[in-house]
Amino acid sequence: MNTSWKKSAAVAALSIALLAYSGSASAGSAYKAKEDDTFWKLSRQFGVGIEKLMAANPKVDPLNIYEGIELVIPAAAEAKQSNAAAKKAAQSPAAKPASTMKMAAVSEDKETIQVGSKEYSFTEVIQAKASAYTAAASENGGWGAVDYFGNPLKVGTIAVDPKKIPLGTKVYVTGYDYDGLPAGGMIATASDMGGAIKGDRIDIFVPHSQKQALTFGYQYVKVFVLE
Repeated sequence: MNTSWKKSAAVAALSIALLAYSGSASAGSAYKAKEDDTFWKLSRQFGVGIEKLMAANPKVDPLNIYEGIELVIPAAAEAKQSNAAAKKAAQSPAAKPASTMKMAAVSEDKETIQVGSKEYSFTEVIQAKASAYTAAASENGGWGAVDYFGNPLKVGTIAVDPKKIPLGTKVYVTGYDYDGLPAGGMIATASDMGGAIKGDRIDIFVPHSQKQALTFGYQYVKVFVLE
């Protein structure tokens, strides 16, 4: 699978809320996502609104649709019902937004991503396989809790393949699911390396025990390479 694509293929709308609704998806046609699919492209292809597609796929991160993931495409008659269910779930106290309502807006025309009140230009979007590492010396070549440059490891430090993402590069990472990291996404710095981190791979520092970090497993995330 080709896991890298240019920003114009990855960005779909002027503003995408990173929301996940609790509740089951409505019935509809099963669909396996293709490379570079987005809710915006699928809404045009099947004639279903973006909100209705999101409501029918409550567990799918709109910014982390990858090749092979199974989606539900609601029929026209079902879409209305699905949208209503999503609104109800979003208003329910039991609903748990995956990003605590944090917004990450991207603009295809301006080639920018807005995080909170700040706007960043980006040059590329990479779909990467992510893992987590800790400050344990055994995970850092025996050097302890410092990155490649000798700076203390902290939230926002990631290890990369310098041939893919040069050291010192600022990025925005989104699509992960892990307690202890900023919900929805985070600005990070590529300031570390690892022997197993090659190609479209990143290792995200987490300030926890090795046992807890193992719960991260492997997750596919999107990495916006910032200018």
